[in-house]
Amino acid sequence: MSEPQEIVETRGDDRVDLLASDTNGDGRPDVWVSDTDGDGKADLFQFDTDNDGKVDITMVDLDQDGTPDTIVDGDGGLPPAV
Repeated sequence: MSEPQEIVETRGDDRVDLLASDTNGDGRPDVWVSDTDGDGKADLFQFDTDNDGKVDITMVDLDQDGTPDTIVDGDGGLPPAV
């Protein structure tokens, strides 16, 4: 999915990628974990589920309790830089 279906609200306006990982061995990241408010804790999670190199699912954990508060198709308006 290349175009975001919905813009997500995050905890902050910054994005610090804490992790970009190639979980399926194709040489491209397919999982991105980011901190958007500068506290060093992950609150933005993105996944490429169809191996095209683009974000297919975005999840935001606004209260950082380990349970996503928002889940949308696409990059949620926050495409990863990696």
